[in-house]
Amino acid sequence: MALPALERKQYKLGKYDIVAQPQLGSAHMLRYTVMLNGRRLGALMSVPSESDCRFMEAPPPVPPLRIFALTNRPGRPKKGSTPLRNEEL
Repeated sequence: MALPALERKQYKLGKYDIVAQPQLGSAHMLRYTVMLNGRRLGALMSVPSESDCRFMEAPPPVPPLRIFALTNRPGRPKKGSTPLRNEEL
């Protein structure tokens, strides 16, 4: 006995078009594709809110990586290293 597959649904959330399609290999999970003016913004596995749609349209700026902060890990000196001397003038 096979489970009936869900049908494709389409609805509007504010100015965004949401297309709910059944996930491949699943009888009850849907993939929600968010579109704006015919352009695909992204897809979610949970029901999107208008806030989620706005976030996909204009995500917040991401600060650049600080590589030195990631690689510089001050800690205990290695064996056999010379001690650091602080000379004041």
